[in-house]
Order: sequence, then C-alpha cells, then structure tokens
Amino acid sequence: MKLSNQFFTIAIAITIFASCKKVADLPAYLSGTKITVAASATLIAPLPADSDKTALTISWVNPNYAVDAANVKYVIEIDSAGKNFVSPFTKTITGGTNLNTSFTGKDLNTFLLSRGYAFNVPVSLDVRVVSSYANNNDKFNSDVIRIKFTPYKTPPKIPVPTSGKLFLVGDASQGGWNNPVPVPSQELAKLDETTWGGIFQLTGGKQYLLLPLNGDWGNKFAVANNSVAGLSAGGDFGFNLNDNFPGPATSGLYKIIVDFQTGKFTVTPYASVLPTGLFIVGDATVGGWNNPVPVPSQQLTRINSSVWEITMPLVGGKEYLLLPVNGDWSNKFAVANKSIAGLSAGGSFGYNLNDNFPAPATSGTYKITVNFVTNTFTVK
Repeated sequence: MKLSNQFFTIAIAITIFASCKKVADLPAYLSGTKITVAASATLIAPLPADSDKTALTISWVNPNYAVDAANVKYVIEIDSAGKNFVSPFTKTITGGTNLNTSFTGKDLNTFLLSRGYAFNVPVSLDVRVVSSYANNNDKFNSDVIRIKFTPYKTPPKIPVPTSGKLFLVGDASQGGWNNPVPVPSQELAKLDETTWGGIFQLTGGKQYLLLPLNGDWGNKFAVANNSVAGLSAGGDFGFNLNDNFPGPATSGLYKIIVDFQTGKFTVTPYASVLPTGLFIVGDATVGGWNNPVPVPSQQLTRINSSVWEITMPLVGGKEYLLLPVNGDWSNKFAVANKSIAGLSAGGSFGYNLNDNFPAPATSGTYKITVNFVTNTFTVK
C-alpha cells in the first residue's frame, strides 16, 4: 500500500511539473501607420457611352504593417459628403502589393442613383481608405478626400408607357375593376420623364393594376408575386407580370409613386387633404375677396388625380388663396411664408397655412398649376 501511494505522489508531481512548463511567447506585430490617399480626379462627369471605362483611381501609401502583404486588408469607402461613412459604398482588397484600385463610371453612377440623386447634378463625395490586418486588428482611417461626380442618365429599368399616361384600376380603387376607369380621378400625374404619381382613396385589403391605356386590358404594369411581405407599401414592379398590386390593409388616402427608372413603386399614407374642387379668391383676381367667387372663371380644372390648373388674369403685386369649397372660408390652401424670394413664380403650399399666395409683380395672364402629389405650385 505504501509503495502504491509513492507511485501516485510521483505521478502527480510529474503532471504538475509538465503543466508548469513555459510556453513560448505569442508573436507580437508592430502597429502600422496611418496612410494617405490620393484620387486620379476630383471632378468626374463620364458620358453614358464611357460607363465601363475607369473613371476614378484611388491610391494610397504602404501602412508598414509588420506582416507579409498577403495579410493586410484595405477597405475603400465612398459616401455622400458629410454623411460620416454611415452607409458607404465599399470595395475590399485583401493581400497583394498593389496600393491602388479603380472604379468605373457605372460603379459610381449606380451607387448614386440607388441613393436617389438626380441626373446631371454634381454630387460631392467623401473618400477614405481603412487599413488593417486581415483579421481587422490595428485599423487606421486615412484622411478624407473630396471629389465630385455627376450622375448620368441611364435607360429606365422598366420601359415607360408609350402613351405617356398611367391609370389606376382595381377593387382597391373607387372605380373598382370597371374599365375604362373614371377620369380624371384615377389618372396618375406625370412628374418627370420616368416618374408618375397620384393621390387616391384606396379600400383596405383589396388590389389594383396600372394601365398605360384607359379601357384596354391588353397591357398592364403589375408585380411578380403579391404575397411578398410588405409589398403593399412598395417594392418592385414590371410590365405584364402575373400578380395585381396588393393594396394597403387599411382604407384611406394614399400617395402612389411609380418610378420606371428604378423599377420601384411606393405607397404612403397621405396626411394632407385632397380636394374634389378648387377655387381661387383674392385681390389678385377679378372677383377680389368676394366669396363665393365667380365660376367658371375662377374655378380650377382638375387635370388628373392630383393636379389642378387655371389660366386667368392676375393683378400684379396682390395676393390670393385657394379654396376647396366655393363660398366657405373655413379651410384654405395657402403658403407658410409669402415673403420667400421667388414664391410668386411657384413653391410649396399646404393646408390651412398662415399666408396668402403672392401674385407676380406684373399684371397679366398667367397659368397656375397646383400639384398635390408634390405639394407644389407654379405660376407662368
């Protein structure tokens, strides 16, 4: 028994001695250094025909990490100026000895258009390079350089209606599935070359389609699968796809925007008021501030679901309001601040705001257009 205990004690001692054996130190790498970057150009405006050519080359100096170049990572970040790289366009390069990378015009154009920037309007961009070991340790942000890129116009993702018009039909609409649909109340307004929009009273839980020709079932704009979660608020659409657009779950006034450039649509609740009629009153008009106003001379014409127009004489330097109900002062469409420079030629308006619309300085005949999709007006 004593011999057995001695062997046991010796075994424990050997185990303890082995466990206390010193392990070699882990390798330690020296820290790198902050890098500087340079751009091949600071003003970039490629033509569509040159979209696949290199538009921008970013280069940087060696950060001198104490490892082989294969274990160094560079992340090039590009974002709108002043956005602090919260959601940048990125390109990652790991390994290799080249200290530069290039972007085509298409790379940058696609990024900016996806962020909603307009064609042919220069956009300021911030660029930096983030260096690190391949495992993201020892990061350094370079200084930020500023460039300007002008997005170019690309063909729309979905071909625009050749009719130049777009109509809403379906049991989500006030006209139901009857085709032709009632106009102008179910015609969308053309907002620009590739965008249409409208304000509509929609019935909750129903569906609709968009037609390029009123009264014709031959072609339609629709969605691929109307069971996609969240599609009632917007998503992808296309030409002659299989499914109807799903309407919102709750009945109410909604703004529908259809963007053929991106192939996307949005549906959002409309918080303001969409009138069924519109009348102009004020000392800028022939009828003065008398209410009710004379009709039809001071009644605007509804052009589509959301746009009203009138061509009439205006007295220079005077003012006016727009009324949803003739003879009723209870509600009005007006502007927030009539002293804004240039407002007599157009700008933003709203429901029951404080100030009258300012008329142009010079008396004459003018065309007034009022758009409830954009909540803007023009006077020409």
